[in-house]
Amino acid sequence: MDVGTVRVGLASSDPDGLIATPVATLARATSKKGHLPTDIAQVVREVQERRVGVVYVGLPVHMSGAEGSASDAARAYAVQLAQAIAPISVRLVDERMSTVSAHHALQASGRSGRRQRQVVDQAAAVVILQSALDAERASGRRPGERVAFDPAKHSPVARGGAAGDARTTVE
Repeated sequence: MDVGTVRVGLASSDPDGLIATPVATLARATSKKGHLPTDIAQVVREVQERRVGVVYVGLPVHMSGAEGSASDAARAYAVQLAQAIAPISVRLVDERMSTVSAHHALQASGRSGRRQRQVVDQAAAVVILQSALDAERASGRRPGERVAFDPAKHSPVARGGAAGDARTTVE
């Protein structure tokens, strides 16, 4: 997933985890008390329908590796998603240059700037997922940081609770 402030790009892989393909671009939504935001609810449906084993969420970091406010927002989104799809694993992976790579790929395919905006989030999600799949094949381990939360302390947003206390672990 490529999580932005306005849109969320989704990609999926084939059952063997070899090739990432675009799925959809969702509008970001805010939640009403006691309800999941519509974008996260749609992701939950996609995860269930596709029988997803793990969800990779792009973590935007600066070229130096430092994190900023966009990283904080992606982490918060990932925690909310992890609560909604538990016990399915959500992992944060470095997404440096994913949007730039997506723009270059779209230009190379002949898409104009206006037409790129419609699919760049999906294309960035493809870049993020393909990088994660390639890293997993190379190392034999799932890449990135596992998003964890304490369900005993923080109930999922779907049940009207708070967003939860975010923490990530490296596996």
